[in-house]
Amino acid sequence: MGFGVLVRQLGVAAEPLEGRFNGQGRVAFDQFKARTDEIASSLSAALNAVLGGVQGQDRAFSQGDTQTADMSRQLQSSIDFDAARFGAR
Repeated sequence: MGFGVLVRQLGVAAEPLEGRFNGQGRVAFDQFKARTDEIASSLSAALNAVLGGVQGQDRAFSQGDTQTADMSRQLQSSIDFDAARFGAR
């Protein structure tokens, strides 16, 4: 369940408190209720952006790992390991 859904559920759960606040508390509560959808959408968009960044990093690391393995195999195939042997022949 995403944070956006949870914010919307919080807004619904807070409905019984509507009208019980005075002064600045009421102003803050009314602003929260009025902006619940906006807050939920902003949270969802931000979390989707983070997820997209994480997925991009995962792809980059995976590609780097594959490239490193490929380069290592290429280099290994061009090395004459027999020339590096020590000892009597």
